[in-house]
Amino acid sequence: QVQLVESGGGLVQPGGSLRLSCAASGIIFRIYYMGWYRQAPGKQRELVATITSGGSTDYGDSAKGRFTISRDNAKNTVYLQMNSLKPEDTAVYYCNAKRVDGFPGDYWGQGTQVTVSS
Repeated sequence: QVQLVESGGGLVQPGGSLRLSCAASGIIFRIYYMGWYRQAPGKQRELVATITSGGSTDYGDSAKGRFTISRDNAKNTVYLQMNSLKPEDTAVYYCNAKRVDGFPGDYWGQGTQVTVSS
């Protein structure tokens, strides 16, 4: 079955960095668009970053200039490098895998907690 397993979350001080990883299994990873989303308490889930099967990237406004999404198709893994973290980045971060070629396929990981606090 399809599994997306996030890792790398934790507690970090403001201004610090974290790298999240999402390892996928059960899908043909290279054809999927991959994304990171986040949800803070009491707020809606929001886009952080996406990367297409071809490697094109897009970022939510809160992530531009600070976060970088990348993928390694050989390892079936997508990454989110987060720098200059702020307390408002505190949220559960979710990995998403989605097909955009008309075939079904939209999967989510279980999430990883990121807490930015001094």
